[in-house]
Amino acid sequence: MADGFSSEIYEDDSLDATARIVDPGTDADDRTVEAALRPRRLSELSGQQRVRDQLSLVLEAARRRGTAPDHVLFSGPPGLGKTTLAMIVAAELERPIRITSGPAIQHAGDLAALLSSLMEGEVLFLDEIHRMSRSAEEMLYLAMEDFRVDVIVGKGPGATAIPLELPPFTVVGATTRAGLLPAPLRDRFGFTGHLDFYATEDLVAILHRSARLLGVRADAAGISEIAGRSRGTPRIANRLLRRVRDWAQVHGQGVVDELAAHAALALFDVDDRGLDRLDRAVLDALCRRFAGGPVGLSTLAVAVGEEADTVETVAEPFLVREGLIARTPRGRVATAQAWSHLGLTPPHGVDLQAPLPLEGEAGRFGG
Repeated sequence: MADGFSSEIYEDDSLDATARIVDPGTDADDRTVEAALRPRRLSELSGQQRVRDQLSLVLEAARRRGTAPDHVLFSGPPGLGKTTLAMIVAAELERPIRITSGPAIQHAGDLAALLSSLMEGEVLFLDEIHRMSRSAEEMLYLAMEDFRVDVIVGKGPGATAIPLELPPFTVVGATTRAGLLPAPLRDRFGFTGHLDFYATEDLVAILHRSARLLGVRADAAGISEIAGRSRGTPRIANRLLRRVRDWAQVHGQGVVDELAAHAALALFDVDDRGLDRLDRAVLDALCRRFAGGPVGLSTLAVAVGEEADTVETVAEPFLVREGLIARTPRGRVATAQAWSHLGLTPPHGVDLQAPLPLEGEAGRFGG
């Protein structure tokens, strides 16, 4: 990306919980470090093997044809590498990349100005693409399919649409909420890659590489301990590595080992499964105060002293994915794993067979 133009715009996360060390969102410090740690090529990327293989085929075929590849969409939770993959696409094609975000394009004129300045073969990365305005989306449909935009000159009955031809380019979109993309926009992407959470062994490989690039001395046990608490997310893994490095430099021997990892992560309230204070507070309230549930979302939020939106969007997804709580028509329920993780014995007669979440369930039951 050395000769590419980049105008990075990131959305402002407003939840109080963004200060959590296990929050998968990004901040200014993360962006600075990630710029140095990002893999530059597909061969340097660990994990996401299926997406890597598919993307490699799409890009190699385009190179051999001498054409711009199909438009690419990456979806998945934050912190898994969507921006990194977009930059890798440009690097593999040896083309410049233009970076912006959906919230930054709220008018069709903004998009028209951006599209008209693209060079042939350039990669346009649209982060949070589901947050574009409707008028900009409709212009993007035509640009992606026919490489053309219609510029409106004048107003009212005398307005005239002047077609402006665009050189071939590739749109790379990224979204954390693929279901919010309109079908016409989704259909214009020739390749869609969904990013899954990383296996622990992949995070170990990522952390070894990050430690080497950061000049951090680390042993296998320390790296493994951090990887196991990183919630399957490279961004969290790299953040925890930096905090353990700090502890090792101040209180230890300067080496990220198992002792340093245990002590540092205990200091930052990250337990052996990657749960932090908020996660454990939710489990504790469910088990100790409400005998395992069911309990409504708003009641649970009051019990832990957080907003209902924070509990639902920040803590709950990971707890559900780990099988520690379940959502039912009557409210949230603690599973057998939740009682076990807290070292508690469930009351006699409590049903530990957690029901599965309902398909399409919105999450606001009871309370």
